[in-house]
Amino acid sequence: MLKRKITNQLLEWKKQSSRKAALILGARQIGKSTSAAEFGRAYYRQFIELNFIDDLQAASIFQDGNAREVLQSLQTYTGQSIVSGETLILLDEIQECPRARTMLKFLVQEGSADYIATGSLLGLTEKTVPSHPVGFEIDLPMYPLDFEEFCWAVGIPESTFGYLKERYEQKQPVAEAVHLTMMKTFFLYMAVGGMPEAVWQYTRSSDLLEAERVQKAILDLYRQDIFKYARFEDQRKIREIYDAIPSQLDAKNNRFKLSKLSPHARMNRFENSFLWLEEAGVALPCFNLSAPVIPLKLNEKRSLFKLYFCDTGLLCASSLGSVQYELLNGNLSVNFGSLLENTIAQELRSKNLPLYYYDQKAVGELDFLVQNGTHVDVLEIKSGNDYKKHAALNKARSIAEWHLDHNLIFCKGNVEEEDGILYLPLYMIMFYQPEEKKIQQFSLDLSALTDIDEN
Repeated sequence: MLKRKITNQLLEWKKQSSRKAALILGARQIGKSTSAAEFGRAYYRQFIELNFIDDLQAASIFQDGNAREVLQSLQTYTGQSIVSGETLILLDEIQECPRARTMLKFLVQEGSADYIATGSLLGLTEKTVPSHPVGFEIDLPMYPLDFEEFCWAVGIPESTFGYLKERYEQKQPVAEAVHLTMMKTFFLYMAVGGMPEAVWQYTRSSDLLEAERVQKAILDLYRQDIFKYARFEDQRKIREIYDAIPSQLDAKNNRFKLSKLSPHARMNRFENSFLWLEEAGVALPCFNLSAPVIPLKLNEKRSLFKLYFCDTGLLCASSLGSVQYELLNGNLSVNFGSLLENTIAQELRSKNLPLYYYDQKAVGELDFLVQNGTHVDVLEIKSGNDYKKHAALNKARSIAEWHLDHNLIFCKGNVEEEDGILYLPLYMIMFYQPEEKKIQQFSLDLSALTDIDEN
């Protein structure tokens, strides 16, 4: 069993007094069903599961009747009784049964059980849902294993995390032996990735070929999903984009260029295809900014973007040949820069952070920009030994109106702060987290209006 962070989110959801249905969203094969089922068996007296892909007859339970009638049918169908207040019902792959999604509102209101639904955002968008249960469900995005979860899987001791986080917060170097071991672990993560089945196969056998077989099977499954879910008129375009991601990432400046697909390709014809891959959870778009200033969303340039894979292991398996073995020897050549960027993009997205970069001829390229409260964090990713050379960052910092005073470079080196730049080992990306938004109380003084009325 792989330890996943979604479990803590589900525990927080379970503690809420006025619970809604939890809707776990994410790409296929990332562990949504397994995590939900393990949670149900561990924390509830009664656990009932319906899978709308494996069991085609399960959808008939939701065709007619009110919530009580549906629950009676469910108990009869599964042979399991609902224990009021102590039962979790998992509606797995709910995108295959739109009627069940609609019924969630009434089932939650009925109140005798708790509900978790799993599905891809893609399926829930493409399938016709008669009525969405607005206000009666909470979305819990889920992703492949992030680096910290991978470290749990390969047996990194808990004490190591405490030590590393202390070094991160105090901006102090890590002991060299620990640093070298964690770098090797990070390179291993880049090769194996975070798809649970691939991670499990590796931890079971230490065989990268076993993990690669799983990765290639998942890549094929994603291709099949294009023909299963996408509109017929979009299928060819989506497949072309999907297959082009590795080569486009490896190109100069990594920006996705439609002209590489076809000289006559235009964004307005392909926009829905990019959106499809994003909603499927398969691709992670990273948008260019007109300026690296807050609010970043308002400076987003939707027509200029990079497109990353949802998982670094899948990118390795898709086209990079024997790169896994080079990584394990720490050979991060310039050709692997795109793979490293993909890994960091995956880490940031797993923290539910939007992905942005900046690239203008006068300045150069800044790899990632994150809005952190009232300022912008610049995250530069360096694969080589010359990580202290950063001409674009130097130029950007010199532009006073941008106020770029929070600069981090993730690299092969140890923790070091120099000239207002914090150099961090690649593995410390697991600790990076912008400050949480603080809700400030504001009391509106209406006394002046009362005075007018009295006069």
